[in-house]
Amino acid sequence: MNESANRALLPAGLRDILPPAAELEAKVVGRLAKHFAAHGYERVKPPMIEFEDSLLAGGGAAMAPHSFRLMDPVSQRMLAVRADMTLQVARIAETRLARAPRPLRLSYAGQVLRVRGTQLRPDRQFGQTGIELIGVDNAEADAEAIVLPAGALMAQGMKGVSVDLSLPALVPLACRLPPSGSVPEALSEALNRKDVAAVRSAAAAAGVSSAADLLVTLIAAAGPAEDALAKIAKLALPAGIAPEITRLREVVTLVRAALPELALTVDPVEHRGLAYHTGVSFTIFSKHPALELGRGGRYIAGGNGAAGEPATGATLFTDTILEAMPIPAGTKRIYLPYGSAREAGARLRADGWVTVAGLAPVADARAEAKRLGCGFALAGGKPIPAE
Repeated sequence: MNESANRALLPAGLRDILPPAAELEAKVVGRLAKHFAAHGYERVKPPMIEFEDSLLAGGGAAMAPHSFRLMDPVSQRMLAVRADMTLQVARIAETRLARAPRPLRLSYAGQVLRVRGTQLRPDRQFGQTGIELIGVDNAEADAEAIVLPAGALMAQGMKGVSVDLSLPALVPLACRLPPSGSVPEALSEALNRKDVAAVRSAAAAAGVSSAADLLVTLIAAAGPAEDALAKIAKLALPAGIAPEITRLREVVTLVRAALPELALTVDPVEHRGLAYHTGVSFTIFSKHPALELGRGGRYIAGGNGAAGEPATGATLFTDTILEAMPIPAGTKRIYLPYGSAREAGARLRADGWVTVAGLAPVADARAEAKRLGCGFALAGGKPIPAE
């Protein structure tokens, strides 16, 4: 491998984003931020690195296995690189904005870094853009956290947006565990795979075999939102589950009223990637291509868990959004030969052109325009095709 190729080699899961993708990403993030701002969400910008005992406190402990650590040479304390921005925004709300009126609506955009990628998301560094709604616990807030990001994507022309709703607390309740109790890993994996035989085996191994029949029935209930809720309503559920189901039904009704064209499904036992969520949660997908565009849901905002504030929010993943976005029309690029009047370039830019100025005389302006990726060249004060 030569020196140039060696310098271009990056660690697994990291990559350069080149033109025109980098420019498109910036535009998409800008439009999403504008959409959120129009609904009262104010932008915050947390740092990339924080003290480990702050970033990974409370609900942040769920992100500890995904976070890089390093020693701060100034304070001699351990630092952690953010693997998710939601908990940083929750910290800001709890500390810097503790006296701000509630509900508190905050938005953000930035890069996160994770120790390793996954099969669905091999990139270890990717962009997040999202919203957090802090200080209120009701179905209206849950619905807003779904409607805003899904509506923002649809407003940008994305087709086939769908939302899969879930209740991370449902499985612990079905197993008679505390709502925040840890579901045994083998059972969790079996539920996420929808492997009925493995669910029964894992439930028996975990000492919760009495919940196996209910868990299997809940797996079978997954599907379009109204159908799934109708099936769940017929089940004999433990008493603690009823409020969760009622909230989910209210959220579905509110989202349907706001975005009737949005595809809604319910998966009662899904909790993959929702480690710190406590109530109605969701995953946003695109259908063509089939990609996970974002996640969100209800959680407790605060470094000390249950003593914090009720909150809900959504995080969109800009890398997969770019893959799912319709291909934009090509930018009008025009080559300005060396010595072109500055006024001519200014007029073209005002009309939406991207101008590329020549820095030295050339024999053939049209050939030079083509070489530099321009569809046009300026000749006689007018744009002419490069070929």
